[in-house]
Amino acid sequence: MEELTTSKFKKLIAQCRDIFSKKLIDYGTAWRILRIPSLTDQIHIKANRIRGIQEHGKPMINENQQTEFIGIINYSIILLIQLELGVVSQPDMESEKALELYDQKVEKAFELMKRKNHDYGEVWKEMRVVSLTDLIIQKLFRVKSIDTNDGVTLLSEGIDANFLDIINYSIFALIHLGENNTKKTPIDEN
Repeated sequence: MEELTTSKFKKLIAQCRDIFSKKLIDYGTAWRILRIPSLTDQIHIKANRIRGIQEHGKPMINENQQTEFIGIINYSIILLIQLELGVVSQPDMESEKALELYDQKVEKAFELMKRKNHDYGEVWKEMRVVSLTDLIIQKLFRVKSIDTNDGVTLLSEGIDANFLDIINYSIFALIHLGENNTKKTPIDEN
């Protein structure tokens, strides 16, 4: 895997973690009460909003594709934590523990990305952001189907594998969006 991909992944995850950390200060771990279907639906809303921005252009509220992809990453990490620990009826976790678990899930996503990039040759670099968005939405429909089947799969990966992919697809999209922003010319801005 290219060093550049590693450094971009780490830089973007640091931004996501900073937002997660600040929201822990604002809200604590209120997300601990969220069940998997609720988190899946929240991520689905964000992915569909991104798709709407891609299809219709400028959003009417002050959140762009980048903001929504960051939200998808952070909610996906929360979902992975919930899968591991289960849902509670009252927030039960200190911020330090939440950040420790966050880092563990990021490490799993990063290791998966390295393995897949080795096998696929970083083909994601040739993909478009709209394709990555569609893959995220497809993964969400898969998760909903798995959830309908009480989490049982006959041949397919489980819920956790789908959300690790969603995290990595979102990182790839953020990398592409960052590169597209640096390539703009004055003509592009009109």
